[in-house]
Amino acid sequence: MTDLGDGIKHVELNRPEKLNALDIEQFHAIAKVAKELREDKSLRVVILSGNGKGFCSGLDVKSIMKPSAEYLTPNSKIRDLLRRPSGYESKNDSEGSSFDEYNPQAFGNLAQDVGYLWRQVQAPVISVIHGVCFGGGLQIALGCDFRYSTPDCKLSVMESKWGLIPDMSASITLRELVRIDVAKELAFTGRIIDGNEALQLGLVTRVSENPLEEAIKTAKLITSRSPDSVAAAKILFQKTWVASEEQCLKTETKLQMRLLHSFNQMASSATNFGIKIPFLDRKDFEEEK
Repeated sequence: MTDLGDGIKHVELNRPEKLNALDIEQFHAIAKVAKELREDKSLRVVILSGNGKGFCSGLDVKSIMKPSAEYLTPNSKIRDLLRRPSGYESKNDSEGSSFDEYNPQAFGNLAQDVGYLWRQVQAPVISVIHGVCFGGGLQIALGCDFRYSTPDCKLSVMESKWGLIPDMSASITLRELVRIDVAKELAFTGRIIDGNEALQLGLVTRVSENPLEEAIKTAKLITSRSPDSVAAAKILFQKTWVASEEQCLKTETKLQMRLLHSFNQMASSATNFGIKIPFLDRKDFEEEK
């Protein structure tokens, strides 16, 4: 993870020799950094990309099926991936806690957390994809707020190739982006599409020859806004996108009342009059228990 300044963090998948394919260690590393960033109130934007020739080629099946010192059988790795809750949504992960205290709303397993936990980071997360973005790699990208892609990036909901379903939170993230018939076609066939078609379908936000550069530009624009209003807007849409109209209106009011007359709201308003006041770290907008 690299600090780009102004609260912008760059997280890079780093198994370039395997096109960043997901082994068990990679699953844990991604979940761990997502949890760490979720608790960082100074964080403004996360940019998630892949080192080397591709973003992520999906599950490293050979690695998962190979025993190791820690995992004596392939089934032990699979159990680790599917154990619920995973522990990365625990209330307290301080030294010695061993994930003992679980968040009552923690329900994801490790495989799901590497995509879903980005939604719990109270700052925008931009995935920058290139080369290949297959299977689990695509589902990680779908968990981010925006996806910036190269035109020639290859994307696929590839689980059907292995006789499986997309099970890394795609049942949540896909429904917010594409029609149900599009989601079904992609999942049933596993066909490979490029960045331009992905843009047409709604899977990616923007196509660019240099998506990392575009992501940094967007990140810098976001950091000029109040960290509280950005965090609240992210929560607003995630909690209301498929909610009832009544719940939508209640959530709007609840979040707005926390913003009105706050320091960062006043600082943001002051910029419209040529007065620049540094923002404070964002509020904690986790839902009240």
